[in-house]
Amino acid sequence: MIDFALGHYAYWFTMILMVIGLYGMMFKKNLIKKVVSLAIFQSAIILFFVAVASKWDATVPVKSDLLPVEQVSNYLNPLPHTLMLTAIVVGVATLGVAFTFLIAIYNRYHTLDEQELLDKMN
Repeated sequence: MIDFALGHYAYWFTMILMVIGLYGMMFKKNLIKKVVSLAIFQSAIILFFVAVASKWDATVPVKSDLLPVEQVSNYLNPLPHTLMLTAIVVGVATLGVAFTFLIAIYNRYHTLDEQELLDKMN
């Protein structure tokens, strides 16, 4: 049982990060903390996909004379890594827009507390 837990440490770490991010998004009242929690949750998802796509004793998918092409198990699948690179770029852009909105909200309402903001908007 302990070997199973140690062998899947990336998944345990991913689950811990997901729980931290989800907790922050649901229970924190400060909007900056919510956006940071969203970034943590997003990083956990990316880490999960990278961990699923990794293989031990595999190499990049470049043709080599040392490894025959017929043995595809010797090569990594580049698609999940490429998609996660795209997800990182989209995540950075999303965080930039979110922080820009938070600055605009603060300049207009002078608060980032969720309940105060809802009271001032009504």
